[in-house]
Amino acid sequence: MKGAAITLEAAGHTSTHNFIRHFVEMVVAMIAGMAILGAALSLVFALVGHANPVHYAGLRALVMTTNMTIGMSLWMRYRGHDWTNTGEMAGAMFLPFVGLIGPYETGLVSGGEFLVVMHVLMLPCMLIVMFRRWDEYAQRHQRHESNHPRGIPSATRAG
Repeated sequence: MKGAAITLEAAGHTSTHNFIRHFVEMVVAMIAGMAILGAALSLVFALVGHANPVHYAGLRALVMTTNMTIGMSLWMRYRGHDWTNTGEMAGAMFLPFVGLIGPYETGLVSGGEFLVVMHVLMLPCMLIVMFRRWDEYAQRHQRHESNHPRGIPSATRAG
């Protein structure tokens, strides 16, 4: 990859270890996003005197997926990932929702099944994206050394 920043592995840290650490960091950020933003939404509805509308499984799934994606995206941007990679990972997180909302709405799966299967499928969807970019997710870093400047896709850069 032309112009790609390379980070050498530190002694004692394998690329597999770094890959797993990166995945765990994103899962923790997802859980934090879901918990913090979910609590904030519930508080807003309580303050204005309305019942929380996320009792409907389809809406609950959309809100939870969005909250988890926001948490994960903020963490990825903090770590220096560009918008393209962050968007790709966000798409992977929404894929199970998109694939399961139809079966839920038609009654083929219950609300509980929909929520559980959607959350479980997010993890392999994320791993597929990560395996496609092994060199990026398996490096050791404090902040990610992106392959191109923040927010500027490689197709729009000169050179």
